[in-house]
Amino acid sequence: MLDKISLTLTIIGAINWGLIGLFQFDLVAWIFGGQGAIISRIIYTIIALAGIWCISLLFQDKSGVRSDSGSNRNDMAA
Repeated sequence: MLDKISLTLTIIGAINWGLIGLFQFDLVAWIFGGQGAIISRIIYTIIALAGIWCISLLFQDKSGVRSDSGSNRNDMAA
């Protein structure tokens, strides 16, 4: 669950950076009252922490993940 939340926040941060790079428009600052506003700084910090958490996703072992696409047919046949 934390992985999905972190990925979602990181994507939001990436979109915000895209807006800054393409249009010089900071959506977080616009919504929360400027870059210096305390709520904006909190949002930036939360997104940064989510990005740091996502680094751990690069090193997760994926061998424990199984596909459910074919397992239901085999279970029903038995």
